[in-house]
Amino acid sequence: MGTAFAAGFGLGFLVGAQVGPIWLLCLRSTLRDGWRVGVAIGTGAAVVDTLYAALGTAGASALLEITALRLALGLIGAGVLAAIGLKTLWVAFRVRLGAELPEELASARRAFATSLGATASNPLTIVSWAAIFSAASAASVARSASTTVALLAGVGVGSLAWFVVLASGVALARRRVGPRLLRAVDAGAGAGILAFAGLLGYRVAAANMSS
Repeated sequence: MGTAFAAGFGLGFLVGAQVGPIWLLCLRSTLRDGWRVGVAIGTGAAVVDTLYAALGTAGASALLEITALRLALGLIGAGVLAAIGLKTLWVAFRVRLGAELPEELASARRAFATSLGATASNPLTIVSWAAIFSAASAASVARSASTTVALLAGVGVGSLAWFVVLASGVALARRRVGPRLLRAVDAGAGAGILAFAGLLGYRVAAANMSS
């Protein structure tokens, strides 16, 4: 079980470390609202990563072979990311440091909920997790119920560990960030999240046109 947990930890950490919309969201949120909010973003991502990994092992990836379902989920996911990206851009161009409206001040609870929605916005990752767990099973890392649970636990802990590292590093640099740089980060993060939304939508559309 120790080997399975270690393998899952490594997988979760590496997947979390990939630059993507949640990576950008965590960086931006930590800069604006502090370490607790950044870690809350990471916790939401870790929860969904673990859930999707579990669904992948349970065979849920077969459902995504249904063209209509795959298209609907992909477009919904792209829409969720686009909404988050647009909101981030709006803040960048409208709000100065310390001039946020009350509803724009992020709490850990709100950040966690946003992260859940943003991470869950790409259900097609279930297929990737199914392939990863298939390889792990073939390598005798997760052939039993206990080792599969250990692998899943490792994925969640590894994913969270990466975001704690990211949030901690950004929080240390936060004191040196001025209003101009903060708005630039908002704009960059918003544009990046929008780009990922467009990429997701394009891939979903292309996959369905070719199927």
